[in-house]
Amino acid sequence: MSRVFSLAKKCYFTWMQAIILAAGLGTRMGALTKNTPKPMLKILNKNLLELKINNLPDEITEVILVVGYKSDVIKKYFKESFNNKKIIYVEDSTLTGTAHALWQTKNLLKNKFIVMMGDDIYNKTSIAECAKNPLSICCKIVQEKDRGDRVILKKNNLSGFTTQTKNLYLKKPSTLAFTGMYCLTKEIFRYKPVKLQTRDEWGLPQTLLKVASKKKIKIIKTNHWVQISSPEDLKDAEKILKKWPKNELLI
Repeated sequence: MSRVFSLAKKCYFTWMQAIILAAGLGTRMGALTKNTPKPMLKILNKNLLELKINNLPDEITEVILVVGYKSDVIKKYFKESFNNKKIIYVEDSTLTGTAHALWQTKNLLKNKFIVMMGDDIYNKTSIAECAKNPLSICCKIVQEKDRGDRVILKKNNLSGFTTQTKNLYLKKPSTLAFTGMYCLTKEIFRYKPVKLQTRDEWGLPQTLLKVASKKKIKIIKTNHWVQISSPEDLKDAEKILKKWPKNELLI
């Protein structure tokens, strides 16, 4: 009986996957990304992708890396397996938004999966909490002046996203910055990706709002998230991460 349970448990865990969007050009990083894709830049002697993969919960056994710019660098480093996780690569050369990038992985997905940005740093607890809750997003608790796009809630459910600048002018400014981490199921693919108003890109946050109009999206709150947008962020990140509890980031 115990052997049957163990096999069932193993099968249950194998379908939990993580998608990391790592195809971008990283132009704002300047010379740092001339020969290196942004997700391979290092902090505390580990590259940004490695910091994420090292902190995935055990039930995530497969990682799909959506790659594009300098993808050979990423493939050479992670190969077909890394830290006991199977690694699969999906090429995205169009760079037409986060929804488009996710849709490239559609045929590889089994059921529940996490989506993460390739250039941000997430703590171990929020990744695990997100993984436990299908239809959830992770948000950092911030001050009004802090940067980061904000999540707008209505009746405790997701109702919109806004920029940090526009957020300041709201009657009740949001104190939740969206980290770009989701836990979703294949149900997301029933919805048509939403095109952004200002450019030819299709956004995953905007598409998720369609789901939120019909279903509850759980908000996972955290105090730990580091957004990497500039060379200065890399320097600041080392100082920030050294202040995190040791169990929140496995190096």
